[in-house]
Amino acid sequence: MAVEWDEKCVEIEKSKTGIDGLDQITGGGLPKRGATLVAGNVGCGKTMLAMQFLVNGALLENEPGVFLALEESNEELKRNFASIGVNLQSLIDRGLLTLLNVDIKQGFPEEPEKTDMGGWFIRLADAIASIKAKRVAIDIIDTLFQRVTDDATLRLQLRGLFHWLKELDLTVVCTAEAGAGTLTQRGMEEYIADCVVKLDYRVTEQLSTRRLRVIKYRGAGHPSDEFPFVIDNRGISLIPITSIRLEHEPSGEYIPTGIAELDNMLQGKGFSRGSSILLTGTPGSGKTSMTFSFLDAACRRGERCVYFGFEESAAQTLHNMKSIGLDLQQWVEKGLLQLHTSRISMFGLETHLITMYRLIEEFRPAVVIVDPMPTLTDVGSAQQAKSVITRLIDFLKMRAITTMFTDQTRAQTIGVVTEEEIPSLFDTWLLLRDREVDDERFNTLLIFKSRGIAHSKRVCEFLLTDNGIRLKPLTRSLGVKAEG
Repeated sequence: MAVEWDEKCVEIEKSKTGIDGLDQITGGGLPKRGATLVAGNVGCGKTMLAMQFLVNGALLENEPGVFLALEESNEELKRNFASIGVNLQSLIDRGLLTLLNVDIKQGFPEEPEKTDMGGWFIRLADAIASIKAKRVAIDIIDTLFQRVTDDATLRLQLRGLFHWLKELDLTVVCTAEAGAGTLTQRGMEEYIADCVVKLDYRVTEQLSTRRLRVIKYRGAGHPSDEFPFVIDNRGISLIPITSIRLEHEPSGEYIPTGIAELDNMLQGKGFSRGSSILLTGTPGSGKTSMTFSFLDAACRRGERCVYFGFEESAAQTLHNMKSIGLDLQQWVEKGLLQLHTSRISMFGLETHLITMYRLIEEFRPAVVIVDPMPTLTDVGSAQQAKSVITRLIDFLKMRAITTMFTDQTRAQTIGVVTEEEIPSLFDTWLLLRDREVDDERFNTLLIFKSRGIAHSKRVCEFLLTDNGIRLKPLTRSLGVKAEG
């Protein structure tokens, strides 16, 4: 007998966490009137996630919450969360949050069989009723049941606690410590919870990363992949793929490249607005100069631009560009150009990506430059670098932001240093090369590809002059087979 499937699937109701990225991968948040277990090792961010769930619920959803702390005092919690700009006392004064601290040593008798949870249920019930709470966080649930040695009793009491809280119309988040070879120390909580989120803090080749994975979600579909996240002065931020279905819409608009001859090579149109451009070349071939010619043209149109540099300081870069007649300081002073420079090795890839996302969201530029791209592999594998670049390109395309990345190539090659086929991610690929003929060194430019637009395949000589960049037909004999 064939099974009939109802095409109108209805997922369970969800409570938004307000945490960047987490609501996206869970399809709207954690199960409303359900119990979510957050498990992980030391330093992974369990307490942070639980408290953010309450704070964001209170501020964004008008849902008061109770935080049951079993290992930290109320004063410690207030001090710790003040470091990320969260004033817990203000929320308490407004009746949006209650901190309930429990000292397990005073509450349990020496004999485990005489353990009575009723007293803690009453205190928790009073705290919930006092502010008409809609959310509850328990940190750490292992401590609450540490004297319960019998698995059957533990399972019964856990079920009773979760059932009681859900009957009170509450959405619950509880944290648990990772066990040795098991998700939790007792290996029990994950079977009873409606949703299970695993956090992991790991160090590989002296670089630390945090990962999140939704292991279980009753009544709702969810991705089972690991997602990197960071903890900074805004708490937890998670960055999943921003455009899984590749729904970028072409703008149909074209913008000048900043080099008249290059515009002519692109049907007199320039770059497609919102497209991604890769500029590769050997050291000293003029990549950075070309990116700033592009930025200068955008600023002259009154468009905002952001430059992310990983090799030279902002002051040094602005000084160097004067040599080709570009006065970029004027655009900085007019608020049209922001330069953010740092060593890529200072932070992990995800921290750099978060920084870029937030600056772009705040400044809302029309053009973004990442110079250079290959240094990303200095703090991660080639695959991790490709993941970061892919997500950044998707993020920018969804906002119709035109982006130019630079990359360094070896002499007389067209490939990039990574083996992950990163150039395939870009709409336009420009190659700068240096040549030597008759003891004279010069640079050339070739449009290797440009999707959606007919373009010249001729190799042009690339000149850096006092008045900017110029391209001219190649008249020298290269002594090699002609390209294009």
